[in-house]
Amino acid sequence: MPWEIWLVFVPASFALNMAPGPNNLLAMSNGVRFGFGRAVLAGGGRLAAFAVMIALTALGLGALLAASELAFHVIKWCGAAYLVYLGIRLWRTRPDPTFAAAADARPATALKELARQEFLIAAGNPKAILIFTAFFPQFLQSDASALPQFAVMGATFLMLEVAALTLYAVSGRQLAFLTRTESGQRLINRVSGGMLVGAGVLLAASRRS
Repeated sequence: MPWEIWLVFVPASFALNMAPGPNNLLAMSNGVRFGFGRAVLAGGGRLAAFAVMIALTALGLGALLAASELAFHVIKWCGAAYLVYLGIRLWRTRPDPTFAAAADARPATALKELARQEFLIAAGNPKAILIFTAFFPQFLQSDASALPQFAVMGATFLMLEVAALTLYAVSGRQLAFLTRTESGQRLINRVSGGMLVGAGVLLAASRRS
């Protein structure tokens, strides 16, 4: 991929990375509730899902999803239902007086669970793979092999995704002081839960275009 094309791809891609979608909202929520480190590490789940989607797009399966109304709606409704489920569960979570303890005192299983949530939310959003299907080909050079170009764009996208989730986790970490009181925890749980439910509703209402 020529440098001049790549330099155009980077800012355009970063605009997509920074969009306040379900995964970025989750990273912010995790930054508030679990701290910056765990929020960023949990983002590995979404990176794995996006890497699979980019590979599928490079192999041409993204075009199949774009053409299949049934496949799109099945994935969309499963993803929307999972977001609503997470949001309701978070809304109903009771404040924990010991939650403000040091990070190393919190359950070690929390990181695995957060990463799984990141993966499932990313995998349950069919618009992500459609973005790769519609967005990446705009930067392909017809006189060169497509797979190496997809590899460069995919690696760039994932690196920019790390930067985006880091920024969202940092912004969430700035609000972590709210978790020191039960009323603050209740507020965070309900705001975060409401945002995830809202993201699920928006995903359910979304169209392929």
